[in-house]
Amino acid sequence: MVDFALDVAEPTPTDGRSKRRVTAGGGRSSWVTPSRLFGLLIGAGFAGPAGFVVWRTIRLGGDLGTIAKEVPGPLWRTVQLSVLVSVSAAFIGTALAWLVTRTDLRGRRFWRIALVLPLVLPSFVGAAAFIAGLAPDGIIHDALSVVGITPPRRFRGLGAAWLVLTAFTYPYVYLPVAARLIALRSSLEESARLLGLSSAATFFRVTLPQLRPAVFGGGLLVFLYTLSEFGAVQLLGFDTLTRVIFATRQSNRALSFASATVVLMLALAVVAFERSQRGSSRPDDRSTAVVRRSHLGWRQAPALAGCSLVLLVGLVIPITSLATWAQRGIAEGRVSISDLMQPATNTATVAVIAAVFAVAVVMPIALATTRRPHRSSDIAAVSVIVGFAIPGLVIALALAVLTLNTPVLKGLYQTSALLIIAYVIHFGSQALASTESAVRAVPHALRESSRLLEPSPIRRFLHVDFPLMRPGLVAGGGLVMLSTLKELPATLLLSPIGFSTLTTEIWASYEEGFYAATGLASLVLVAVSATLTWFLVLRHSEVVRG
Repeated sequence: MVDFALDVAEPTPTDGRSKRRVTAGGGRSSWVTPSRLFGLLIGAGFAGPAGFVVWRTIRLGGDLGTIAKEVPGPLWRTVQLSVLVSVSAAFIGTALAWLVTRTDLRGRRFWRIALVLPLVLPSFVGAAAFIAGLAPDGIIHDALSVVGITPPRRFRGLGAAWLVLTAFTYPYVYLPVAARLIALRSSLEESARLLGLSSAATFFRVTLPQLRPAVFGGGLLVFLYTLSEFGAVQLLGFDTLTRVIFATRQSNRALSFASATVVLMLALAVVAFERSQRGSSRPDDRSTAVVRRSHLGWRQAPALAGCSLVLLVGLVIPITSLATWAQRGIAEGRVSISDLMQPATNTATVAVIAAVFAVAVVMPIALATTRRPHRSSDIAAVSVIVGFAIPGLVIALALAVLTLNTPVLKGLYQTSALLIIAYVIHFGSQALASTESAVRAVPHALRESSRLLEPSPIRRFLHVDFPLMRPGLVAGGGLVMLSTLKELPATLLLSPIGFSTLTTEIWASYEEGFYAATGLASLVLVAVSATLTWFLVLRHSEVVRG
């Protein structure tokens, strides 16, 4: 994201030649300018929790023997789960993207949209849905009993965590890979087929190498998501580092911060590896030729069965399980949707505020990386990415301890303001990518003309820049809003006393064993997430429109 922004060249208003990249040693540019200093301060805010976690770990010290005994086991399970989920999600997402964009799969337009929908389900909600469905009187339990299969007594452990997280995270790979396939020129593939290569050989030898950045990028998101996952692994009884961080945050802070530092270092190492493997090739221009779709033939039935199985596990079964328990609760008068109005209002309010603030905060960095590229803006943008690499639980822990131990900031503890700050730090990277694209949507020539006609920069921004940037800004804010709606650990740690959201309602009702309340609150959350995902993210996506 940042590398591409730094390579963008704009024509100068005088001779039309490409603007040279300004370096730190250039005579006309200096490191210390107000705008660059402001950008670096914003970047420091995003990277601040990471630095605080490391500093706190060093200061607390702790019993090295205890840390060496407690950390390796959960660390191995965390790495094991993250690798398995990211690899399987990369395989499933890439295969599905190829099927719906480059083959004659029946019902392609339906599958384009349907295969994205598991994205609206929070993973901990999906885990709760499977557990409730396998319980006595659950829909999965009853369906298996009808066909003579003994339902498993326990849905726990590595296998359960892998299944649930893969089912709800593969769209992070499917979406970028499908978008890349739509944008790729088909000339190389057509030439390979004319030379006698089969469809499979053409995919592995010609198409797949061009998809590597999209696959690596999507796989990185899945790895970071799994690395920071708390709710699903906790419900499914798989002991990872996030459980250690949460369980010891008050009883053994040295161990909690040491575990958080390990998670942070692992996340940053994976981000560095992904960036090194990203490649420097630029996207190809969109092909105007009609793509010759691969004929599936006898493989049509297995392909449809595979798509159906993925959708069944990732959407149909969880929604049906939740709806069954919710319907029973409503029919028996145990739950009412009116009880969820206040949590739903709170959820929507903090999500909207976090989305607006995230876009506003990253706007100066986006302007710098696209219009005045410099090493300082690169550093600031990478700092924003670091905020996304830090698990939400670690950010919440750092902010909680920081505010409690800083007299000036103590008043922020357990306030909505601190909760929104945590959301912005964690999800600001999602807003940055779309905001950079939005800034590029304003032509340089148009901006130069507006300077001649309107001296006020505020009026130029409102009447010229903002109308062209609005679609990208809305998309970026929509991504932040969707992620905020589903965030659990940061909400559990930082939400004010008496302030409940849909995620905290789901978590509390499940821990108390009220499946009916869990199902109803989950359905409300899914409905809100699905609506926002469609109108703010998917409706403008070429993957579902193409």
